[in-house]
Amino acid sequence: MGNTRPLPQPETARGERQRKPPRPRSRARRYLKRGGITLGVLIVILAAAVGFLWVATPSAGDATQLAKAQAQQHGIAYPGPPVPANFARPLIATEDKRFYSEPGVDVLAVGRVVWSDVSGGSDQGGATLEQQLAKLLYTPAQTGFDAELKQVVLAFKINSSYSKKQILAMYAEVAYYGHGYYGLQQASCGYFGHPAADLTVTQGAMLAGVVNAPSLDDPIADPVNARQRLEHVIARMVAVGDLTTTQANAALSAPLGIVPRDQAGC
Repeated sequence: MGNTRPLPQPETARGERQRKPPRPRSRARRYLKRGGITLGVLIVILAAAVGFLWVATPSAGDATQLAKAQAQQHGIAYPGPPVPANFARPLIATEDKRFYSEPGVDVLAVGRVVWSDVSGGSDQGGATLEQQLAKLLYTPAQTGFDAELKQVVLAFKINSSYSKKQILAMYAEVAYYGHGYYGLQQASCGYFGHPAADLTVTQGAMLAGVVNAPSLDDPIADPVNARQRLEHVIARMVAVGDLTTTQANAALSAPLGIVPRDQAGC
């Protein structure tokens, strides 16, 4: 038998580097791709739901009528007096710092809430003043994801139908301030014995804080919680540039001025 020679191997061209085998796709990249696909599907579903609710929900043109009806139900005048700066500034700083620039909804905050609902989390923050107003006027007894979507759609409609000044006035009028007080004027007269126009920075910050959880932060029923909430509101005013540190310290040192029940009223 003749000698068996191995078959010649193709020579690599001079100067050409041998190609390395492709690296297997990393697990992180696979998860990232799946997450992107899932997010895209969620966005499509959310957009479809919002489109349906845009048709199904009211136009929001009757928001002032609903606010008036609630005011009458609680025995207060509508419209109320102009919203003073000593209430508007702490309210916006605490509840909706981009109130004057956003279209009624904080898109990033809504995205966080949607993801929280889908993933089983607990992020429920980020509701703008328009969303809170939509809840007070249109969905006061509704809860859950469907109600939150309705409030988002209605917030857009409220923002497109009314000026920011009108929205702020409606919110101030229909909000509950604890201790049986509805509307800013009634709350100011009840707690401090003077009209809302005369609110101090400290008093306005207290009222702006109590609307978030009136049963917990009532300054008469639970002064400890109310004080903690007041400190949070003042800190938010410093954070957004409404107060200097010196002004904040002065506000926290000032007496709140709550009057006895028999002296309440204007």
